[in-house]
Amino acid sequence: MNSVPIPADLPRQVAQALEEDVGSGDLTAALIPAATDGWAAVISRESAVICGAPYVDATFAQLDPRTRIHWKIAEGAGVEANQTLFEIQGPARSLLTGERTALNFLQLLSGTATAAHAFAERLKGTACRLLDTRKTIPGLRSAQKYAVRVGGGHNHRMGLFDGILIKENHIMAAGSIARAVAAARSSGTKVPVEVEVESLDELEQAIAAGADIALLDDFSLEDLAEAVTINRGAPRSLKLEASGGVTLDTIRRIADTGVDYVSVGSITKHVRAVDLSMRFDWQP
Repeated sequence: MNSVPIPADLPRQVAQALEEDVGSGDLTAALIPAATDGWAAVISRESAVICGAPYVDATFAQLDPRTRIHWKIAEGAGVEANQTLFEIQGPARSLLTGERTALNFLQLLSGTATAAHAFAERLKGTACRLLDTRKTIPGLRSAQKYAVRVGGGHNHRMGLFDGILIKENHIMAAGSIARAVAAARSSGTKVPVEVEVESLDELEQAIAAGADIALLDDFSLEDLAEAVTINRGAPRSLKLEASGGVTLDTIRRIADTGVDYVSVGSITKHVRAVDLSMRFDWQP
């Protein structure tokens, strides 16, 4: 069973998606007699890690509480091509109206979970964790970050409000890494302070300034290994996050340098939706 907490804004996201698609009413579904019941099965046309069951359930529940969904797989489970994911029964109009919205959520979040799972699998046997980024589809951040967790990854900050990440432009505006970190500490905000660094010298500055995390941006494998050595020898070490152009081919080598985290923007930014199909039958 999936134990990842469901995002609190799920009902709102589903309601907005239905409003976007249905608007003032489904003109085509209205052609079907109101008394017609239907049955449908959803299958995956490819292997994937399935994610989005709560969004599917909410979609049809908001449309018509008379619909009944019978899941054949658990949230976060891997499936093969042509495997049935769920069956649904209820008023035919509701099944037709909700089909696209439900599958949009399911195909997108399954694609995100599948991508996250592929990267997370490469980290097995290491102490390194896979992190996502803020490079998400607007309006669906919590949903995609939920899918990352279902796929075996971990979330970086949700947004600008729950973590401080001091980047190059922040450093330039503040005057130095030390000044930027000092400003973060004096703000009174009790969140982690992370500094993006582009060299070993900047890493040493971040350590001396008392940052909690250093984001090692586009470091070579050699420099990542040296960064780990420098950090371990520091009086007060911090956590190290590697980022920049990470692929399935490189993530294990990056993790083996000893960094604590590897962040991968592509798992949410370059997501490819899983190919799904809903097959209908009718009961006049």
